[in-house]
Amino acid sequence: MAKLEYNYVLISAVLSWFAAQVIKTVINMVKTKKFNAERLIGSGGMPSSHSSLVCSASVAMYRTCGLGSPEFALMFIMAMVVMYDAMGVRRAAGLHAHELNRMKKIFAVTGFGSNVQTDESGGAKKVRKKEKKEKEFKEYLGHTPFEVLGGAVLGVAIAFIMPMSI
Repeated sequence: MAKLEYNYVLISAVLSWFAAQVIKTVINMVKTKKFNAERLIGSGGMPSSHSSLVCSASVAMYRTCGLGSPEFALMFIMAMVVMYDAMGVRRAAGLHAHELNRMKKIFAVTGFGSNVQTDESGGAKKVRKKEKKEKEFKEYLGHTPFEVLGGAVLGVAIAFIMPMSI
């Protein structure tokens, strides 16, 4: 019988991602008092599953290849880029989405720009349009530094707890 392959780096990284997503879903459920299945796969929130995954993979690479290995160096650099991006560009995009959603709600309440057109003489006239519910922009995109730190700590802990071989 063939020996079962065990990829410590991959398993610890995926397990860390999964654990972060479950924790994130539970935290969201406690806050909102309802289950949101999107939180099981969605980005944003506490803890960062991206940070958890890359930090777990970095620690696993350190444990298997050593601190001076090119594999660990590459994984460490990748982890830094992912965590910086989560707190920077993706966080800013989420904040922009939040403000755009807020503006859309204000415009919907005030009727600003929704059903007024000009006629041939330049006068304003109301036009009846079919009202359609517009989708909101996704606001959970990035992370606060605390959420990234939470994911990083979770990933490091799981990589150290996981056995290197079975």
